[in-house]
Amino acid sequence: MINFELEPKRTAIVVIDLQKGIVGLQGTPLPMETVIANTTHLLSAARKAGAQPILVHVGGSPDGGDRLQPIADVPPRNMGSLPPEWMDLIPELDRQPGDIVVIKRQWGAFYGTDLDLHLRRRRISTIVLCGVATEFGVESTARDAYELGYELVFASDAMTGTSEQSHVNSIERIFPRIGRVRITERIVAALQP
Repeated sequence: MINFELEPKRTAIVVIDLQKGIVGLQGTPLPMETVIANTTHLLSAARKAGAQPILVHVGGSPDGGDRLQPIADVPPRNMGSLPPEWMDLIPELDRQPGDIVVIKRQWGAFYGTDLDLHLRRRRISTIVLCGVATEFGVESTARDAYELGYELVFASDAMTGTSEQSHVNSIERIFPRIGRVRITERIVAALQP
């Protein structure tokens, strides 16, 4: 394996959809508690090292008018009216004043948001991705980041999917082709001077 180091000032930890309305769902193969614990460990290390935390959550208008409604073989679930706290970030993320918060209205965190602007204006070139779901929000964000020229690192033990098969497909077949897949402890160590 090649030498693995990260330059904190040019690195962002991008957390996908760890919000109250989603973390109650069952993650597979990793339990949501493990994903949350590893993500909070990454965020703590990032803040100490001077890397940029970016907390992404999905939401939209109360009437759902800004949600995608594709004609598809498996249409999206009818979410109906969501409770007010559904899109709130979970408190375990310990949101700090220097954290950037991005709201998205679809799977990926780039399209229709100011994420790319935040990254480029801060001269961030490396994104560490974690969160849920591996094969939806994380992978969609990763594909866009790859096409925009960002270097990617995937915290494999700080994400989980909706099925083991789809999670493993992303971790073993997609992510190694567009970035580096590492566990939380390796990423934390790479952020240290």
